[in-house]
Amino acid sequence: MSELERIIEAYKRRKGIDRISYSYFSPANLFMIQSRERKILEVIKRYVGEKLDEKKILDVGCGEGGELRNFLKYGAKPENLYGIDLLEDRIERARRINPNVNFTSGNAERLPYPECFFDLVTQFTVFTSIFDENMKRNIAREMLRVLKDDGIILWYDFIYNNPKNPDVKGIKKREITSLFPGCKFDFQKITLAPIITRAIAPYSWFACYLLEKIRIFNTHYLVVIRKNR
Repeated sequence: MSELERIIEAYKRRKGIDRISYSYFSPANLFMIQSRERKILEVIKRYVGEKLDEKKILDVGCGEGGELRNFLKYGAKPENLYGIDLLEDRIERARRINPNVNFTSGNAERLPYPECFFDLVTQFTVFTSIFDENMKRNIAREMLRVLKDDGIILWYDFIYNNPKNPDVKGIKKREITSLFPGCKFDFQKITLAPIITRAIAPYSWFACYLLEKIRIFNTHYLVVIRKNR
């Protein structure tokens, strides 16, 4: 089985699994979503600016387009939003929900966009689903190729392995920096461990907030990656 086939099969197996935990009506999931969104908005304001209406944005591994819909809330125009994903059924659903966004089904090792085209390129929990080192490097290289010289890559992904999900592998700081050689990095360790959040959030969001501020129990990196001009 090729790496592409393995990834597709892994996502198919997990389709529909534990939808309740990932529902907006779950106190733990809502806490994690809102906490991450605050951090992302801080980063965008600092590195990209508050006016997104003229910014071209690409989400690699966009799924059904949820992250791109957030950028619509932040002021981006749908015609300037682009998403690519391996799974055709996800792209079909994304197009039905947001027909004015540019969605493409394909392999991100060969992005169908010109060089220096995007102001912002994002990836949310994509690289941890890829085990093949060459594929990771190819996708990272493509993300840099299509990024403008003054643009940023926004990375959000697991640091540690998930014992309940053998289809993902955590990625540490050293590997991230090796995937984007010659770049500048701004690392933040965010997102309180889901197992802790699910145990505490139904009773106290404030306790979750305090634990997340300590960072010891946080499980994801939010990284800004810039070309070293």
